[in-house]
Amino acid sequence: MSHRCVFRVTPVACFLGSLCLAFLIRSEQTQADDLYAIAREQLVRDRIATAGVTDERVLDAIRATERHEFVPRSQRERAYLDMSLPIGESQTISSPFIVAMMTQAIEPKSTDIVLEIGTGSGYQAAVLSPLVKQVYSIEIVKELGDRAAETLKRLDYKNISTRVGDGFLGWEEAAPFDKIIVTCSPESVPLPLVEQLREGGVMIIPVGERYQQTLYLMTKQEGKLVRKALRPTLFVPMTGEAEQGRQVHPDAANPVVVNGDFETLPGDEEVAVNDFVPGWYYGRQVKHVRADSNDSKDTASGKAFVRFENETPGLSSHLLQGIPIDGKQVSMIRLSGRVRTDGVQIGPDPESLPMIAISLYDEQRRDLGTYWLGPFRGTRSWKEVSRLVRIPGQTREAILRLGLFGATGLAEFDEIVIKKVD
Repeated sequence: MSHRCVFRVTPVACFLGSLCLAFLIRSEQTQADDLYAIAREQLVRDRIATAGVTDERVLDAIRATERHEFVPRSQRERAYLDMSLPIGESQTISSPFIVAMMTQAIEPKSTDIVLEIGTGSGYQAAVLSPLVKQVYSIEIVKELGDRAAETLKRLDYKNISTRVGDGFLGWEEAAPFDKIIVTCSPESVPLPLVEQLREGGVMIIPVGERYQQTLYLMTKQEGKLVRKALRPTLFVPMTGEAEQGRQVHPDAANPVVVNGDFETLPGDEEVAVNDFVPGWYYGRQVKHVRADSNDSKDTASGKAFVRFENETPGLSSHLLQGIPIDGKQVSMIRLSGRVRTDGVQIGPDPESLPMIAISLYDEQRRDLGTYWLGPFRGTRSWKEVSRLVRIPGQTREAILRLGLFGATGLAEFDEIVIKKVD
């Protein structure tokens, strides 16, 4: 006689099984949240507090704001790296440092009513939320605006109001504003934003050509804006008429490096800006050295070059430049430059060494790859280096990068050139 074992699933067993499953899910979520919190703390400690953001309220806001909730799932593993990330519709989420720096610059107060132009993912508004009374945020791209509104609602940000529309027209019925943050770059300051800024109020805004922008802090005095240059920058332009109406358009068929020989020196307005190198942006631990200055040992050519020095392994020391490049019209370039190093030692990661690198992106700002000269280590006198780089047909822009990238020691660069190869 055969025997069969029959297992009966009772309602109690179902309940206990569901309870265990729920516990496991909650446990995994708790572990993930803990890891994200650790990543945020490391981001603040190593990348933001060391780069000049000192306002503890702002640093606390960065620690508390869950940036991974504001990026696509495919980008979550990079959410707490200090870099911009694609969020769709040809737009990006600003790097945590830029968000923190812009937030600190406007000196947010608990009584402030703030207007943000260029909602994007909603991250900047979320960082502002615990620091001010009310945030009004506008996004012109409907898909992004709707998604950001849903995210902010799901995360229970009660003092943030959003709308889809032309941000350069402002939000008239909510004006006047104590502070205005513009996270996309116009060629000049839109008049409605000036009119809607309270007398004595401040606006932070990137202004300039598509790939040559300067971040300004502007204060409204007697109806006019008094401006102060903060740093060179690169922001995504406003979609639509504001971008189409630019007087100067980039020449993506003939990519070149602006001030690659570093002969153009800062003007009077820019000379007091830390790490300012004309034509370049996001300088960290970089010095624009004149060949005839007391601290100049020698130069590769011309009258100036850039020097990077770092004593702390892993600490940022770099310089960037955005370049338009159309892969339909450019199939290959030659990247070249001159470099000198002194006592360079590798940082905490294998790629933490000096190099000249170029990263390529498509029209959705998806990464198409990075190509580099170097890396360089030890001590070496001035040397010219170059390589050919094939440009994928879908390429629309590039980011050129120089620096130590976490290595320690000294590295100097000069004569950085991109030449189209027919």
